[in-house]
Order: sequence, then C-alpha cells, then structure tokens
Amino acid sequence: MAERKTLDERQQMSEAERLRHSCAHVLATAILKLWPDAQLAYGPAVEDGYYYDLDLKHRITPDDFPAIEAEMKKITKENLVFEKVTVTREQALRDAETGRLGALTERPEPSRFKLENVRSIPEGEAITYFKSGDFLDLCAGPHVMRTGNIGAFKLTSVASAYYKGDEKNPQLQRIYGVAFKNRTQLDEWLKMQEEAKRRDHRKLGAEMGLFALDAEYVGPGLALWLPNGTAIIEELETLAKQTEFQAGYVRVKTPHIAREKMYVTSGHLPYYAESMFPPMQMKLDAEQESQLLELQRTEKDHKEKIAYLEKEYDKLRQTKFSPLSAKELEDEVKELDVLRKQVAQEEAVIQGLLSGNRYYLKAMNCPHHHRIFSAQPRSYRDMPLRLAEYGCCYRYEQSGELFGLMRVRSLNMNDSHIYCSPEQFAQEFNAVNEMYLKYFKIFGIEKYVMRFSTHSKEGLGKKYVDQADLWLKTEEMVRRVLKESGINYEEVPNEAAFYGPKIDVQVWSVIGREFTLATNQVDFAVPGRFGLVYRDKDNSDKTPLCIHRAPLGTHERFVGFLIEHYAGNFPLWLAPEQVRVLPITQEQIAYCEEIVKELRGQYVRASMEFSNDKLQGRIKRAEEAKAHTMLIVGGRDQAANAVSVRVHGKGDLGSKPRAEVIADILAAIRERRA
Repeated sequence: MAERKTLDERQQMSEAERLRHSCAHVLATAILKLWPDAQLAYGPAVEDGYYYDLDLKHRITPDDFPAIEAEMKKITKENLVFEKVTVTREQALRDAETGRLGALTERPEPSRFKLENVRSIPEGEAITYFKSGDFLDLCAGPHVMRTGNIGAFKLTSVASAYYKGDEKNPQLQRIYGVAFKNRTQLDEWLKMQEEAKRRDHRKLGAEMGLFALDAEYVGPGLALWLPNGTAIIEELETLAKQTEFQAGYVRVKTPHIAREKMYVTSGHLPYYAESMFPPMQMKLDAEQESQLLELQRTEKDHKEKIAYLEKEYDKLRQTKFSPLSAKELEDEVKELDVLRKQVAQEEAVIQGLLSGNRYYLKAMNCPHHHRIFSAQPRSYRDMPLRLAEYGCCYRYEQSGELFGLMRVRSLNMNDSHIYCSPEQFAQEFNAVNEMYLKYFKIFGIEKYVMRFSTHSKEGLGKKYVDQADLWLKTEEMVRRVLKESGINYEEVPNEAAFYGPKIDVQVWSVIGREFTLATNQVDFAVPGRFGLVYRDKDNSDKTPLCIHRAPLGTHERFVGFLIEHYAGNFPLWLAPEQVRVLPITQEQIAYCEEIVKELRGQYVRASMEFSNDKLQGRIKRAEEAKAHTMLIVGGRDQAANAVSVRVHGKGDLGSKPRAEVIADILAAIRERRA
C-alpha cells in the first residue's frame, strides 16, 4: 500500500500526480456504477498511474476493463467538478456508518474501510471529502478541477493485495491504471511498455542462457549463474577490483555466517530479524550440554519454589491473624527476590550458551568488516582504511516480493567500508561519488539522481539512533559535499538508515525505466558499538566514521539492469560471447582454429562454429545468440591472412587484416568501449 501522504506532501503533489489521483476517483465511480456493492479502501496515485483497492464479490478480470473504461469515459465527458467539502468527525463517522462514503448513495452496509480510515485520522486534523457527481469519497486531495481535465487513461492490470499491506488483513482486489495529460503521452508510455517487455531481463536471461531460477531444488530467489551470465559478473568484478585498487582500496574476504552476537552488537537483531534467514542452532559439545542440563534443572527447581512461595505468601497476606510475624514475612519476600534474581541469572547463562552456538546467514557485510578493522591496532596513519569485498549476503525477502534478478534472496554485493576521521570525510565521500560517475560513463547511464535521505526528530530512539547532534552534523557534511561537487541530487526526509544518512542512487535505462542501483551510507553509530578505535595524533583513542558504499550494487540487480539497458546487446568487453569465428568451408577450419587459439590466449571469449549448414544459417544463429563479433573466413581471407568482420547490430564491416582486427578487439576490451 502507498504510504499515506501528509497534508504538506499532498499540497506539493505534481500536476501529473493530481491528474492520476483524480483518475483513481473516476475509476472508483465507474466500479460503483457497475457494481454498487463494492467496498472501497484506498486509491492513491503511483508512478505513471494509480490504483484502487476494493472488496467485491465479483472477481474483476481484464475482460471487465472495456466496460469499466467505457463508464470512465462517460464520467470524464460529463466534466464533473471535484468539489472539496470539510466536515466534522461526527459527520464523517455518520456518513461511513450509513454506507455513504466511498459510494454513490447511502447503502445498507457501512463503508467498512472508510469507517476505519476516519477513525485513523489524527485528532485536530481537518476531515475533508471530495465530491464529483454522486460519488463522495473521504479524501484530502488535491485533484484537478474537473473530470474533463483528465486526458488519456487506460486500465493495465488487476491483482490481489492485503488491506494496508498486512497479510493478517483481508485480501482485496487492486485495479491498476495509468493516466496522462493527452493521448500522445499515453501512446508513448504504451510503446515504452512494449519495448520493456522485449527487454525484460527474465526473458532475455533465459534466451541468452545467463541465469536460472530453480525454486523446486535450489529455492526461490536463489539465482544459478550459467556460463554466459558468469562471464558478465566476472567482468563486472574485474572492473570493480581494478577501479578500487587504483583508488587505494584493499580487498578482504569474510565468511557467509556469523554468530548471533555479531548482529546483536551491530543492532540488526532484533530489528532486522524478519529480513534475515532463521538462525541455525548448532549442537553443544558434551561439557556445554551437561552445563545446560544442570542449569535447566536448577532453573526449574527455582521456578517451582517461587511458584510455591508466591501462593503461600498470598495466603498469608489474606489471613487476618497471620501466625507469621512481620519479620518472617519480610524474610520470605527477601527469599523470593533472591530466587527471582537467581532464575534471571540462570536464564541469561542458558541464553548465552545457546546464542554462542546460534549462527545466522550473513545479511550484510559491514559487521564482518568492523571485526576486520578491530583485528589489529589502528592509528591515524592507517586512515582512511578502505576495505572492499564482493561479499555474498542472504536476505529472506517475502516470496511475493521476489522478482527475477531484481529482488532475490542471495546477493553478491560490490561492498566496501571506508573508515575515516571527520576531517577526511568530505574527500572520501566525494571520491565515492566520483566513482559512481565514472561507472555511469562506462555503461552509458546518462540520467541519474542521488536521493539523499535524512532522519526525522520524531524517529530518534525508534527508527533512528538517538544522537540528534551527530545526525545534524553528518547530514550537513553530506549535503555540503553534494552541493560542492555539483552532483544531481534530491533530499528526502525520514528515509535514512537507522545508523546515519544515506544516498540511494537512482538511474534510468536507455528506455527511461528507473532502477535503484546502489547505496552510499554514512555510519556514525555502529563502529562505536563494536568498540572500533584508532590512536590519533594526540595519542587519544577516537572512533572512526564509516562510509558504506556499493557503486555497482549487487551482481543480481546490476546484471538485470544491464540486460534491459542494452536489450542483451552487450558491448564487446561485457558480451558473454565476444567472438564467433565462422569458416565458410572445411579448408578454412585450421586457419580459424589458429585465430580462436590466439584470441583465447589473450582471454577473449572466442569459439568456432562449423557445420554443414549454409553460412547464412550460421550467421543467423550467431545473431540470435547476440555474439558480439563474427569473423567470417573464406578462401580469399585465408590467402590474404585476413578476416571478414561482422558486428552484431551493425552488419558487415568488410575484410581486414587479421592482426589489425585482433589488435582492435583487444583494445576495445581493454578500454571497455561502449
């Protein structure tokens, strides 16, 4: 469910958002005209469109869309005014109870969801309706002036959704639609959707043999990288390693699991537990097992004695003429206190025994890197310390949220943690941003924005570490770096990480689809929890700042983005199959084998194909496989020590000397040409 906007946020809604929000009301009106018993819940604007959640006995399918859209067109032609009405809480409750809210008229049943919505509005906040024709909806707005101002729209899909996004609540029907100012914009959007389907990383990934998802044997969201996909991720890892080496990073390697204590110390447990795989309770050794059994027996005896004494004490207190003196009662209270403290201590030791043998799959690399920092004494001369790792993490994403490579449970993350002093922060943070820009240039990413997320005062001690001064200080440091570097950014309140401000890197593919590529986070809290210190120039111990950064995100998400960005037509350096050599006749096979051997000797992914098929058939297969470069060799080519070059998507480039072609291939790979 889209998060409820504040009144201030609503007033800042763009023209497109107002139009889409208004179209959601038109959709609701059309639904009610066709099915008057529909119970409406929410109808917000979302990216490109809107949806409305509703409860209805009739199961809406795409077959119903033409009838619904026909009603929507009638409503827009009527050019009805969106009229704002302010009412009292009592009036709103009355209208919800009589079924009038979210309806065209009063109904026998109350408007269940609207009734709950009214009750959830904070005391003192104005309650408003928006009325268009007979439709009356609880709504804070804003809207366009009239239904006729809604340009072009289309219903796109229907899905199931839990009320308020909680699986404990009723399951509703959610109808999605899009709306634009005019038909031209809608047609452009529809064209982009068709192109997006053609570029879908799941479809192309299967066709090109890049990865597989085997829910039955391996598990949902756990990608298997096939040879072609592995070639891509190894190229990306090489790029990261070379870039980071030149920038002064040192590489580390950490295990896939850690003890519970690690994540309790970091603060991820218990708050992040829902996103982590369940713990593995390892078997205790013989000595620990004996200790545990003895503790459990003693704890049980103490608990039984406490229960007995509590009953006796209650009886004595209720007895008018207690045979026990006040002193004896006082002694019994003391004994109970002693026993309760003993039980608490025994429980702590039991939990310590168990938790010391309880392990979690690694959900994030940072705690491991913190332990690497603390493994040796550090001084100001070691700073900044930049630890880098392509670390494999595991996150238990909800099954309904898994989506191809974009949302998975196993992630290979281009992670690094930079430990620095406050004086070094600006230079380090700016260098990270410069690294992002370098990668954008390599991959032809022209549109991007750094989404700078800050904290809120209300969230301190709850959603965020309760250190107000450090929040303000580090946010201002990040803000200053972003402004001085001239990087395109936008500030978003109340979306920071729990330990510090962060940047989410949003990029757009060549067809305009938005992706969250990576994050860049400041951490002023967790290093202190692990007791990380370095000896400063004044011989005092100081806690470093930590910058979490992952410019290439994860293999999974980034490869998914690149598949769609390039439509599978990868540049030569990244292409799974870089060169396919095609002899025209058997006489050229030996010559072609020499070429393949020479290329593979330079680590070029090259192969040769020869069959009885006609050359055009073999060229077609290579094109369909998206082999980047074809070297076609006939008798004349062989005689001249040459090859005929054909590049995927560009066609024939003519016959060229073999040495020149190979040199150019090697240079293009080395330079990572687009």
